[in-house]
Amino acid sequence: MKTSTQYRFGFSTFSEILNVRPAMLSYVIGHVIELITGQGILSQIGFDHDC
Repeated sequence: MKTSTQYRFGFSTFSEILNVRPAMLSYVIGHVIELITGQGILSQIGFDHDC
């Protein structure tokens, strides 16, 4: 007999979905803002590339 235990911590399906959804959303939002402003994500937060 197989018992199923649902873990809320560690590498489980629940935690992976919980982490991936906001990551995908912020990735898409970052690219949309980059298309609107014409600046990359790093230059928007102050990391200019003028070394």
